[in-house]
Amino acid sequence: MSKISNVLLMIEYLSTGKKYSIAELSEKLEVTPRMIRVYKDEIEKAGIYIDTIKGPYGGYVLNQNINVPKRFITPKEINIKNKEFYNIINKAIKEKRKCSIQYYSKDKKEISNRIIHPYDLILLGNEWGVAAYCESKQEIRHFYLNRIKEIKLLEIYYN
Repeated sequence: MSKISNVLLMIEYLSTGKKYSIAELSEKLEVTPRMIRVYKDEIEKAGIYIDTIKGPYGGYVLNQNINVPKRFITPKEINIKNKEFYNIINKAIKEKRKCSIQYYSKDKKEISNRIIHPYDLILLGNEWGVAAYCESKQEIRHFYLNRIKEIKLLEIYYN
């Protein structure tokens, strides 16, 4: 998960009033204990103070009432049919590289060839999509990953 997702999830766990050790939080969030300490610092910079209990039975406790926004979509509800496309687009975003895609029309009757500059992976309903600049339409568009027939990561970079 992303850093912000992990921070929100950590606040959600701590807002129950239960004491969590760093090891418990790192296991739940699937990050290193060092990252838990970084998340704690980030949370405190935002004005939410977490009490630290020292010792062998120590841990973190949140003694404030914090309203954490509930997640509307759980990971098991999100469709991701082609993890390979997801990973290619994720790499393109990180490296700011263009992609060539073959994209199905809405009714899946026509295929268009597009050169896109992927900016971010987004959820479109319960489907993964990509927000990207489309060179042929000369504007930012949203593309559903499940409507991409083929994708190629290009050696061309964008700003």
